[in-house]
Amino acid sequence: MNHKKYSINRKSSQKDTSLKKNSGKESNSSVKKESKGIRLNRYIANAGICSRREADNLIKKGEITVNGKVVTEMGTVVNLYDVVYHNNQKLNAEKKIYLLLNKPKDVVTTMSDPHAKHTVMDIIKGACNERIYPVGRLDRNTTGVLLFTNDGDLAKKLTHPKHLTKKIYHAFLDKPLTKEHILQIGEGVDLEDGKIAADAISYVEKDDRTQIGIEIHSGKNHIVRRIFEHLGYKVVKLDRVYFAGLTKKRIPRGKWRILTPKEVSILKAGFWQ
Repeated sequence: MNHKKYSINRKSSQKDTSLKKNSGKESNSSVKKESKGIRLNRYIANAGICSRREADNLIKKGEITVNGKVVTEMGTVVNLYDVVYHNNQKLNAEKKIYLLLNKPKDVVTTMSDPHAKHTVMDIIKGACNERIYPVGRLDRNTTGVLLFTNDGDLAKKLTHPKHLTKKIYHAFLDKPLTKEHILQIGEGVDLEDGKIAADAISYVEKDDRTQIGIEIHSGKNHIVRRIFEHLGYKVVKLDRVYFAGLTKKRIPRGKWRILTPKEVSILKAGFWQ
């Protein structure tokens, strides 16, 4: 996203930003190996607490119990009906999924809605066996980047206000945005639920001041539209082009892809902040 003459960036004066509790360790015995199921170290890794290699160390040290018994044998196999604990914490072995959708228009961000013709869940249906959820939401008529996952800890982190998750939108207005209003949005406007300021704002096109790039971390409902409407503008089209380091690059509208391990690591580490 290009930053033109009247861009505002509140983050830096030097540069603009583009658009069941364990019943106890009964004995040092292991669960009998079986032909079906998955290896215990993989089960532990899938629970998201560590890698498979680290899981092997936890098993060796006797920190893992299966069905109330300490397991120390490598290669032990468990199934989904077994109860696995680490330090009195029950583990869930469901594989973590991270999916990125380029949301189209006229689709609602909800798990189900009897009144909606289409939901985002209809688009990603069949993408995985795990039950995943959208992280935050986009309005029916807002398009762009939308993340889905079954990683509750990450979803909570990305949506909590204190983490200041970076979001960039490309807004198309019904009339040119004045220089004065760009400055005002950068400094903050008083809405009914409090003052809100953009982290950065600029014209996208040099000769078209109806196209605006706005960076904001607030997760309040309809916040971008409300900012412009407060100043007398109507948002004709709104597209989220960036969310927590993720963009819609190489994802056609209405399509999705699974995040790479590197992207997941960046999300978890918060390097996008």
